[in-house]
Amino acid sequence: MNTRFAREHLGGQLCTTVEYPTHSFASQTIIVTGSNTGMGLEAARHFVRLDAAKVILAVRSVEKGQKAAADIVNSTGRKGVVEVWELDLARFDSVKAFAQRALALERLDVLVANAGIFMFDWSEAEGSEATVTVNVVSHMLLVMLVLPKMRETAERVGSAGRIVFCGSFTHWMTKFPERKEENILEGLDDKGKARMRDRYYVSKLIQLLVGRELAAELEKSTKPGRIAASVSNPGFCKTEIMRHGSALFELYMKFMRKSLARTAEEGGRTLVLPASADETSNGQYYDSGKIGMPSDWVLSEEGMQTQKKLWGELTARLEKIHPGVMQNL
Repeated sequence: MNTRFAREHLGGQLCTTVEYPTHSFASQTIIVTGSNTGMGLEAARHFVRLDAAKVILAVRSVEKGQKAAADIVNSTGRKGVVEVWELDLARFDSVKAFAQRALALERLDVLVANAGIFMFDWSEAEGSEATVTVNVVSHMLLVMLVLPKMRETAERVGSAGRIVFCGSFTHWMTKFPERKEENILEGLDDKGKARMRDRYYVSKLIQLLVGRELAAELEKSTKPGRIAASVSNPGFCKTEIMRHGSALFELYMKFMRKSLARTAEEGGRTLVLPASADETSNGQYYDSGKIGMPSDWVLSEEGMQTQKKLWGELTARLEKIHPGVMQNL
């Protein structure tokens, strides 16, 4: 096992207490995807507690989202702040419809890309493997589509907009053999070669790489309105993301959650803390709510080359999904 991984992640999991967010989000509008349960719900609850003017729960099930909204109101006492909007990241038309609605907002200060899936068996969404579609492609499509509103807001209020991707320490846990494919994303769509028990880890590594490249592109941009993009690893938390595993796997995870896992509330803090930072957070990797370092491979020459390659492939795919979308960058 990599000694830095053991020290920073396993040790940090047991010994680090995540800071309790206190930064005010007064007047701000915030979107949190996957916020009807788990860390997304708890992050949304924190944003409401911290005086956000509007918090949008972007959820696949409106019914579950409404229950989550009622729970937030009950715990914070703040009415008229939470809104529930439908967003199905397995469908590009849903992402586009959501983004179109978001463009009509008076302002948009923060986007927390939290939603994700952990699939053990092959499944497809929009003609590609579902994990990559949901965890990577759809979230980046959403980012690109709402970027004009975030820039407009940042320019008007004089404060950088923040995009926070929910990352994972599991980006350390894959050898990522697909990186050697001529086209990585197309290689991940090959059912015959798919290693599904590794796929979530791969998706989180790709998310980290393209998130870093997005930050680099934002840094170079001369368009008005500064935006900071960061990736935040919440650590191992008590959530439902692995619910599709076998009964034996669930028994194992039950033991691990009891022994090692943070609460969903603590995980939610790790999504709120980067959202409270200024534009110097652009390109940062957060670990347990503090600025940290991603894996050695991510920082290696091969990692940086793969990052560029993936960015080119992803942006080409986004252009096919929504022609002209990359002009928003």
